[in-house]
Amino acid sequence: MSMATNLSGQGSDRFHAMGDINVTPLVDIMLVLLIIFMVTAPLMTQGVEIDLPQAESKVLAPQEEPLVISVAADGMTYIEERAVPLAELGDKVMAIRQANPEKAIYVRGDLAASYGAVMVVMAGLQQAGVERVGLLTEQPG
Repeated sequence: MSMATNLSGQGSDRFHAMGDINVTPLVDIMLVLLIIFMVTAPLMTQGVEIDLPQAESKVLAPQEEPLVISVAADGMTYIEERAVPLAELGDKVMAIRQANPEKAIYVRGDLAASYGAVMVVMAGLQQAGVERVGLLTEQPG
């Protein structure tokens, strides 16, 4: 890519405009950005979305009765007061949400319950199509 120049100032036939743009740097940058987004996008969608209530905040009165799922100290899972095996949790929640898809779902975990037991419940809720889960806490004092 060269352009003829006229240093002597004689005649206008010797000047030629360069009509090409070098897009190689642009393509390189776009490929790097594509790779970055391909690597980071799956990392952002693997977690379970939860809304954590503040312990010192005011208690919000729900507009309708929420669905409360409890994890006992021994790891047993309950929907309201009924014991439910983990294998059936997703199906039961899906059946309840078919009647009311906007129903709020809260998870209560016993202080002695293992973190893993609560996370298994939350993963089951995510597989059942629940996008928002609230965690219930006790007010201090």
